[in-house]
Amino acid sequence: MSNDSFAKSTEILKQAVPLMIKHRVPTTPTNYALWYTYSSQQNPSLNMALDHGIEAIGHCTPTLCETLYQNHLASQTDSDVRQLKLSLTAMIQELSHSMADTLSDTNSFHNALESTFGQLEQVGKDGISLEETIGLVRELLRESQQMRQSTGLFQGQLYSAQQEIQTLRAALNKSQQQANEDALTKLYNRRAFNQDIQSYLDNQIPTSLILLDIDHFKFFNDEFGHLMGDQVLKMVAKRLTECCRDYAKAYRFGGEEFAILLPHKSLPSARQQAETMRRAIEKISVLDKRSGQRINSVAASFGLSSSQEGEHSMALIERADHFLNQAKQLGRNRVLPIS
Repeated sequence: MSNDSFAKSTEILKQAVPLMIKHRVPTTPTNYALWYTYSSQQNPSLNMALDHGIEAIGHCTPTLCETLYQNHLASQTDSDVRQLKLSLTAMIQELSHSMADTLSDTNSFHNALESTFGQLEQVGKDGISLEETIGLVRELLRESQQMRQSTGLFQGQLYSAQQEIQTLRAALNKSQQQANEDALTKLYNRRAFNQDIQSYLDNQIPTSLILLDIDHFKFFNDEFGHLMGDQVLKMVAKRLTECCRDYAKAYRFGGEEFAILLPHKSLPSARQQAETMRRAIEKISVLDKRSGQRINSVAASFGLSSSQEGEHSMALIERADHFLNQAKQLGRNRVLPIS
């Protein structure tokens, strides 16, 4: 930053801080950003909205600051995440209330059943009139109808919640696509991989690619459940990260498939690193705490390729994928090509 830019920023900050103190605005990062932008006069619509808000309210409330920040400064990703949190919170609260109501109705119905059957049991002992018996049955029917209505309402709310969850999941997936990190494994994701491999090739950086696929991964999901399958994915990701050196990067390529980019590495060097990774994966052991069973049979198949001058990234990926498929056909848990 030049001296002029630093001096200007300092001057703007000197204007912003007294204004925040004057309006008793909490010194949060978002409020600093809001009032710094206000003092810099860079966003006329923000200044107008803030002036009007303070004039109308008579005070700069936290909600006014938050609203103006979201409307004028927050990125689209920030807004999406905020909306997702709000939607999830509202939905959970509604479900919680609905379940509490249904539980209360269920308890009432249970008590009504206990009381009615208790009275009916007295028929054989003390004897009650036909009119009294009919009255008990009518009361039981009334309680049953109320319970049916409550259960039906809750079922409808659950169905609506299910639809909303699907919408939220789609929105979350869309938001995740804009990030560069895989949420489960914490590795770089396919989006980051595409950017990196293209950058290497565009700048003519010799690069080797390792593609690997966990052998018989469907068995882990079917036999132990998807939670254990997720644990296997995370453990494989951890081993790959530990084996990456000299600026090599590991990515979750998709599903149970991973990729490693090795800039300035030849194919023999990439093969040596792939063998190290294969042996590290073989040592993985995952315990299922629910059943006490342990997974000791994790393995992976590997396919390699090295970049050629002027080729497209897809050609590099297809060659590695070809050798990966060969490794599977030849018995899995191996690295190809051999040389």
